[in-house]
Amino acid sequence: MTNALRLGVAGLGTVGASVIRLLNKHGDAIADKAGRAIKVTAVSARDKTRDRGVDLSNVAWFTDAIEMAKSSDVDVFIELMGGDFGPAEDSVRAALASGKHVVTANKALLAKHGVELAQLAEENGVSLNYEAAVAGGIPIVKTLRESMAGNEITRVYGILNGTCNYILTRMEAEGISFEDCLADAQKLGYAEADPTFDIEGNDTAHKLAILTSLAFGTKISADDVYLEGITSVTTADIKAADELGYRIKLLGVAQKTETGIEQRVHPTMVPKASAIARIDGVLNAVAVDGDFVGEIVLVGPGAGGNATASAVVGDISDVARGDLVPALGKPASKLLDYTRARMRLHEGGYYIRFAVHDRAGAFAAIAQCMADAEISLESIVQRRTGDLVEGGEMEGADIAQPVILITYETTEVAVRKALDAITATGVIAGKPQLIRIEKLS
Repeated sequence: MTNALRLGVAGLGTVGASVIRLLNKHGDAIADKAGRAIKVTAVSARDKTRDRGVDLSNVAWFTDAIEMAKSSDVDVFIELMGGDFGPAEDSVRAALASGKHVVTANKALLAKHGVELAQLAEENGVSLNYEAAVAGGIPIVKTLRESMAGNEITRVYGILNGTCNYILTRMEAEGISFEDCLADAQKLGYAEADPTFDIEGNDTAHKLAILTSLAFGTKISADDVYLEGITSVTTADIKAADELGYRIKLLGVAQKTETGIEQRVHPTMVPKASAIARIDGVLNAVAVDGDFVGEIVLVGPGAGGNATASAVVGDISDVARGDLVPALGKPASKLLDYTRARMRLHEGGYYIRFAVHDRAGAFAAIAQCMADAEISLESIVQRRTGDLVEGGEMEGADIAQPVILITYETTEVAVRKALDAITATGVIAGKPQLIRIEKLS
């Protein structure tokens, strides 16, 4: 009989404890599917006395994760500590260098060091699996890396952060402000005490950079993601989107263009009829456009102990079966250098909201600036002053009228040129609000 696959779990927080609990509950069924028993033989965490709700009495305890990563009693090192440096990075490198397979849920580590770690895994003939690092329980890594290997991918996009999706969903459903939604999300545990990493889009950017590498065969380049968070989105924008037939979602989008690969994270207006528009609450969704399969959309929980543990154990099962594939879809030496597309050449429609001073010639000046930039307008909506955004840079405008423009497809550079010109005329109060409109199926 084949010996049991021995696991060393570094990090016994919510996810680590859930992994052990899942293996205890479904161990026999997993062994039947994997063709080999799977057993946790070692763990590492900071506090040995803490009750984690799982029996660790027959498991070796390591205070040093690096020591556990090198132990001859471990076949697979499970990194669930988090962070892109320090113990997480050092222990993963040690495990791979020692010929240990690695399974991790650490998106930050992969976004920063993924190519180097993939190369190290290949040199030592071991796996580097990380399904749980992107979109939690959604099997998007395996889908891109293996299931869609026969397709040329043209675009991958999705809702990759449950905190932001929860906030935007509640703002729409209940008409409450961003600040109030964020406070509730923190009370419910959906947002951290310091939510900056989520609400400013950094979490989504890390995940998108990994997906970009898998989809297009490029080196991971998280620093080249164009980034906007959701802090500027107001209830007025949410309401306007609804009336115009859209919903606002924070999307991560990567697509091929003539100038390179575009990676962008920003609030986006998506048509209500699209699949992505119907994803609410803390759920995640990822859509992939392939030349042979068309578009597929995967939906599921993007975080949480059980969902993440499910993805981790799926990766462990692949190791137990002996599945060995390049971590980033093809050998690290064959990954292409990332060529960043010129974001200002991005084409699409735009939602633009101004607070326009009530003075003669104001609308004519705006129309002229748009015409000079060769931008055609699909619609113009003027609202009552009382509909103006609560809070933000437009509050307190001196009798300024809220005006919303929806453009036909144009370029980012044209829109920026027009907005600069409009601002220079002095006919608007505060800073214009700009939200891109994404063409989706």
